[in-house]
Amino acid sequence: MSDEPKAPLTTTTSLWPAAAVLGVAVVMLVVFMVINLLANQGVTKLSAAKTPVVVGGLQRDTAPGASLLYCHQSQEVPSNIDDAFLVPVDTVARPGANTPNLGAGDFDCMQPMSTAHASASSLISFFNAQLEARGWSLFSKGASNGDPQSLFQKAGSDGFYWEVGVTVTKSSASSVEWTFQIYQNSETV
Repeated sequence: MSDEPKAPLTTTTSLWPAAAVLGVAVVMLVVFMVINLLANQGVTKLSAAKTPVVVGGLQRDTAPGASLLYCHQSQEVPSNIDDAFLVPVDTVARPGANTPNLGAGDFDCMQPMSTAHASASSLISFFNAQLEARGWSLFSKGASNGDPQSLFQKAGSDGFYWEVGVTVTKSSASSVEWTFQIYQNSETV
């Protein structure tokens, strides 16, 4: 046995395997980006003239007139939120409309309404179908006091979420009284 000191063995680690993995990843990324560029058809935007048609239930008043004019303030409400201002036929505004925050922050407007020849369930179904067809998301059903209610949300072109609430306040055999409320949520999109 020899007790002579020897230099330690030298080993070198090659970076080529790691570089090969990185190279394959870059090539795959480039290939899929090229495929995406060639196959991308873009986003198809609906024109403003295309209004969804909802069949069944209460009919939409094609000219709601002054019934929601109080809340439909173009200087406050963005144009892509305009599609929320719709009512069923035989709907009239009742007294008591108000805008508690007009000019003092987030927009908020409430308009009491009355619809003849309707029930609470048919009114709620009308708004569920009409607003969802126009891109509004239904996020809540039923008020905390038990009244029939639907709450919808949509991103506005002003950078804020907008919410619409329809709450039935009184229902009889021949008509239904309800409140239309629209407000700008303080949360940004």
